[in-house]
Amino acid sequence: MKLSARNQLKGTIVEIKKGAVNGIVVIELPDGQKVSADITLNAIAELDLAVGQTAYAVIKATSVMVGVDE
Repeated sequence: MKLSARNQLKGTIVEIKKGAVNGIVVIELPDGQKVSADITLNAIAELDLAVGQTAYAVIKATSVMVGVDE
């Protein structure tokens, strides 16, 4: 797999929560942090996603916001 996105985080799928149209896929990274993505149920089926499977969280953003505590 080759992508232009530079933020490609490899991990393990630890949870898939299916809704009516979309599902939330949770990927645990090697350091224990978790990243979640809201994707269509069709995408979950087409990618044949399952808990325990290795997957990548690919992040391509045009802007990033920064916040601080008051």
